[in-house]
Amino acid sequence: MSKKKKTKAKKTSAKKPVKSAAPKKKASKSGNIKVKKSASSQLRERKIQDIKKTILSQRETLLREAEEALTALPGEINFPDMGDQATAETDRDFMLRLRDRERMLLRKIDEAIEKIDKGTFGICEECHNEIGIKRLAARPVTTLCIDCKTRQEETERIAEGG
Repeated sequence: MSKKKKTKAKKTSAKKPVKSAAPKKKASKSGNIKVKKSASSQLRERKIQDIKKTILSQRETLLREAEEALTALPGEINFPDMGDQATAETDRDFMLRLRDRERMLLRKIDEAIEKIDKGTFGICEECHNEIGIKRLAARPVTTLCIDCKTRQEETERIAEGG
């Protein structure tokens, strides 16, 4: 190939610089490649770590409250009045439903913590885009971005006939 052709090829490739969304890689003195994260990526990572602290605290609170509730939950109690008996059973059923909901929340919290540790937290399971940090802060156990969640709720509403 002549020098003219090489120069021409270089000029055409130089005209269209391609910007990469991937973090820039930098070689250190030891030869290891380090990934340089953008400022917004670092901010997102810090906020995710704050969310992790929050949900770990929430997890501990839920576990403590569940333990207290189980020790305080009355067994089979017989009241002479049928109204009192019905009220006691209703209260017991309500408490058990609450504990079941908290158990499901604990499972979601554990999954979120696992995703944070793996580095996959905050990625929508449906469209694979990043979930907004505000949404993650408001609902840390979410697995869907707002658009996918809205679409899911609309589909459910249609399926229910409402």
